Amino acid sequence: MSGKKVTCPNCGNQTVLDRPGSSGGAIRIPKQKDPAQREPGASPVGPLSVRIIENIEKVIVGKRPEIELTVVAFLAEGHVLLEDVPGVAKTMLARALARSLGCVFKRIQCTPDLLPNDITGSSVFNPKTADFEFRPGPVFSQVLLADEINRATPRAQSALLEAMAERKVTSDGVNYDLEPPFFLIATQNPVDHEGTFPLPEAQLDRFLVRLKLGYPGAEEEISMLQRLRVRHPIEELEAVASAADVLNSQRAVREVHADEKVSRYIVEIIQATREHPDLLLGGSPRASMALLHCAQAFAAVHGFDFVIPDDVKQMARHVLGHRLIMRPESRLRKKTVAGAVEEILNRVPVPQMPAAVFAR
Repeated sequence: MSGKKVTCPNCGNQTVLDRPGSSGGAIRIPKQKDPAQREPGASPVGPLSVRIIENIEKVIVGKRPEIELTVVAFLAEGHVLLEDVPGVAKTMLARALARSLGCVFKRIQCTPDLLPNDITGSSVFNPKTADFEFRPGPVFSQVLLADEINRATPRAQSALLEAMAERKVTSDGVNYDLEPPFFLIATQNPVDHEGTFPLPEAQLDRFLVRLKLGYPGAEEEISMLQRLRVRHPIEELEAVASAADVLNSQRAVREVHADEKVSRYIVEIIQATREHPDLLLGGSPRASMALLHCAQAFAAVHGFDFVIPDDVKQMARHVLGHRLIMRPESRLRKKTVAGAVEEILNRVPVPQMPAAVFAR
C-alpha cells in the first residue's frame, strides 16, 4: 500500500500513503479549506460595495453590519424594514445611502390622515390647457423613505405595494414606470403602538429584510458627538457611485452562481419552517426566492462570484424573521421566531459542496 495514490473525499485532491516506518502510519488527507475563507472572485460588486459602505460610515458610526445588510438588500433589488426605537439614525441611513449614490431621495412622513394620492400623485386640472395633468407624488424617486409607516392607514400603506413589487404606479387607469433603481426603506417604532396600524403579513412579506440598528456603544457614541461639534457629516457627504453603477451591480448579482445543492438547501430550510411545531405560518415560495437573492448579493458584496451554504445561513435570520408567525401557545412558553430559525438552521444538514464550485 505504501506509495499508492488515494483521492481525498473532501476536495478531490490526490495524495500518497505514508511509507512504512513514518510517523502516524495513516493516510495524509489534505485538510479541506474553510468555505468562509474561499478566495474572492472577479465580481465587480465588491469594490463598489466597499466604497458605499465606507462612505456611509462617515455619517453612521459603529453600524457596519447593518449598513452592509442594507446595501445587500438594495443590490438584491429588495426593500428594507427598519424597526427600532426613535433616534438611532434610521432616517439618516436612508439619506446617507441616497447621497452616496447620487440618487433622488424623497421622504414620506406617514400619519393617519395620509391619503394614497399623497404618495402616488394625482391628476390636477390645468385651466390653461383645459385638461388634467398628472402631478407625481414622492414615490417617484430612487430612494424613498416611508417614516413611521405603521402610523399610516392600511389604505395608504397599500399604495406602496404596487411600487414595491412592480416598480410602477397606476393612477386614473394609467401606468407610470418608476425610474430605476427604486429602493424603499420603511421605518416603524416598536415601542409606541398608540394610534398605529400594524403592517399585515402580506405587506411584511414584501420587504426583503427586516433590520434593527440598536444603540451605539459608549466609544462609538463619543465619536459621534465629536463629529457633530461643528456641523452634521451628512452635509459634506459626496457621491461615490451612480445609479448606473447600482443597476450594473444588480445585474451582476443575478449572475452570481448558485449550485443546485444551495437551492436544495434553501428549500429544505423553508420546508422546515412550514413543519416546525412552534410556527403557525412558515415561509412561502417568495421567502425561498428572497433568501436566494440575498445570498447572491451577500456573496457579491464580499467579492465572491458563487454562493455557499454559509451565505444562506448568514441571511436567513434577516430574511425569515418577519415572515414567520409563532403559535399563540408557543409565545406563552416564551418561544420566539428568532429561536425557531436558529433551531432550523442547526437541524437542517448543510450540503457538502463539490470541489469544482470552489475552483470557479
